[in-house]
Amino acid sequence: MSISTSVPAYAAPAAKAPLERTTVPLRPVGEFDVLIDIKYAGICHSDIHQARDGWGEGIFPMVPGHEIAGVVTEVGPGVTRYAVGDHVGVGCFVDSCRDCEYCAQGLEQYCVNGTTATYNDRDKNGEPTYGGYSTHVVVDENYAVRIPDGLALDIAAPLLCAGITLYSPLRHWKAGPGKKVAIVGLGGLGHMGVKIAHALGAEVTVLSQSLRKKDDGQRMGAEHYYATSDLATFEQLAGTFDLIVSTVSAPLDLDAYLRMVKTDGAFVNVGAPEEPNSLNMFSLIGGRKTLAGSMIGGIAETQEMLDFCAAHGIGSEIEVIRAEQINEAYERVLASDVRYRFVIDTSTI
Repeated sequence: MSISTSVPAYAAPAAKAPLERTTVPLRPVGEFDVLIDIKYAGICHSDIHQARDGWGEGIFPMVPGHEIAGVVTEVGPGVTRYAVGDHVGVGCFVDSCRDCEYCAQGLEQYCVNGTTATYNDRDKNGEPTYGGYSTHVVVDENYAVRIPDGLALDIAAPLLCAGITLYSPLRHWKAGPGKKVAIVGLGGLGHMGVKIAHALGAEVTVLSQSLRKKDDGQRMGAEHYYATSDLATFEQLAGTFDLIVSTVSAPLDLDAYLRMVKTDGAFVNVGAPEEPNSLNMFSLIGGRKTLAGSMIGGIAETQEMLDFCAAHGIGSEIEVIRAEQINEAYERVLASDVRYRFVIDTSTI
């Protein structure tokens, strides 16, 4: 290997502790592995949840980051998919069982035996996994994706989570011409939902707490924009949408939102609140409506998403930061003070 077995990184030493510069082990490049020189890493709200034990007990020290874009600098002897110099990305997981029915269908994110998360997890050897807030990562070639030439690495990085998290449900529930789609929340996830749904040909509405980002939403492709703080919105839009995708990480009044769904329509959650939610079942029964969830996408679908975004000129809208700004960025994410995704320039680590 051309670099040492430890690499610089930013890690949370304990739950709720500020992230700090450190070094973490880098596993050797195996037969089917690629070594990636990370150029950019997006900051996802889920990084904050996990670094602060919001979703349960974490593994510390924790190096977050599952929106990774970089360049291949070494390949194992059995690698056939990539060569040194290729632009590649790594998303939310770096392995799965490869044998179950869902892995066989390209739905590795729903692996029966559990995927290996890019960070805050343990690999098949029991070693902790470390994410993209670092200078390098080693992954199996089958769990990396190719970043097309038409996508710059900085705007591509957030697509590895935010992009696929919205692309997968929009495709699954057939967003397209003739369909009315609403995106709840215009943040790091939501702005990608607007862009992708518009590119798919759907009529897009943003449902946001206020009209503060209305101009942005319309510029990204939303035909309509409503404030959910105005209760009249829910009455005005009753029975309007074929599909609503919620990107927010806070509990919602599901009954109110389901009233806006058409008969046989769906309300899909991709945001993951830490608190439980409640629901009156009559909100579903009355219109044969579906309340669903969706989690990222498989490797093949992630590649499809990247190719789609490149073909349609879609990238995340980003604010590039230095590594020493990570803790400040976390607070700004919690305050909704980012338009629309922080991306770490990992050369500053």
